[in-house]
Amino acid sequence: MEKPAKNQYPINELLKQRWSSLAFADKMVSSEVLLSLLEAARWSPSCFNEQPWSFIIATKENPTEYDRLFSCIVEGNQPWAGLAPVLMLSIAKLSFDRNNQPNRHAFHDVGLAVASLTFQATEMGLRVHQMGGFDVDKARELYKISAEYEPVAAIAIGYPGEPDILPESLRERELSPRSRKPINSFVFTGEWGQTASFI
Repeated sequence: MEKPAKNQYPINELLKQRWSSLAFADKMVSSEVLLSLLEAARWSPSCFNEQPWSFIIATKENPTEYDRLFSCIVEGNQPWAGLAPVLMLSIAKLSFDRNNQPNRHAFHDVGLAVASLTFQATEMGLRVHQMGGFDVDKARELYKISAEYEPVAAIAIGYPGEPDILPESLRERELSPRSRKPINSFVFTGEWGQTASFI
């Protein structure tokens, strides 16, 4: 199933085709493909080139590890996330290696890395769905993540599946139109809230 963005202005086709689907096909993602996704993340920009991202990955090829990561996902996300053959956690390092000072850009940079991974995945015919709905404390405990790191998001990755594999409530969500705020609601000039004149 495709659900391209209804963009007002021209954008790259990958940006148009990317969306966070809920239905994943029963098809494994090869190690070679995963490595390409991670290579895309690896080359993302970051403050001082610190690259503060790390990823914990589990695939259905290793059910024990998959179930372990799946147990961190909140109950409301489990019915669809469990369809994905790959689950991940993104992790941010909260301080700079260069001087041990707090890195207030760490979450931003992790987001950039996951965006790069997401567009590489889209190019390769996969879907990526990020989730805030996971148990941070449980993830920290299960994976022994120290206080200098912070789990950011859970991520489901796989090939797109058909909406009819989803429960009815999720199927409606999968089929519903995509929408975004208009540009004039978030682009300002001069002062906060003053819409930029070129819009």
